[in-house]
Amino acid sequence: MKIQKEIDFILAVDALKNVQRRNYNADDTRRENTAEHSWQIIILAQILFPYAKNRADIDLLRVIRMLSIHDLVEIEAGDTFLFDEAAMVGKFEREKISAQKIFGILDEPLCTEFFNLWLEFEEEKTPDAIFACSIDRIMPFILNSHTSGKSWTEAGVTEKQIRNMLENAIVRASDEMGEAFHHLLNLSLESEKVLR
Repeated sequence: MKIQKEIDFILAVDALKNVQRRNYNADDTRRENTAEHSWQIIILAQILFPYAKNRADIDLLRVIRMLSIHDLVEIEAGDTFLFDEAAMVGKFEREKISAQKIFGILDEPLCTEFFNLWLEFEEEKTPDAIFACSIDRIMPFILNSHTSGKSWTEAGVTEKQIRNMLENAIVRASDEMGEAFHHLLNLSLESEKVLR
């Protein structure tokens, strides 16, 4: 059958629904899975695109494609919590092996195309990748700041960690997103969702 590899791939990526993240859903009842996160950031990218810096240099379709595939590596590598410094060691190498395996199910040129999109996202150098990464980082932040901040408090996440890991990635992509980040961080500090 001509599209067998494509069917094999889409069945393989179904496993993303089983990858649990540290973050909780907006209703605070359960942790989200990575497939849910991917769906939500694809929507968020579309609604925040008008606020992107260098919007004329950003291809929104490429951003959406990047966001739709960049977390597929978690099927093999698992979700690495951004604030877990020990787990972050070797993350790129683990995810690169996973990317080669999962994208390797597909024929060329799609196999290389997906791998290159994943790599571009990871390197955060192009306008598309900078915007995509900011979206990926602000979504869990929004959820935590609008709920009890459970994943932050469980892990003892501090204001300094949040600023170090998120602030620059968000601010450099959009002034308005940066303003929202600072506002929501201050509210989270006032309500003691984040340790000072």
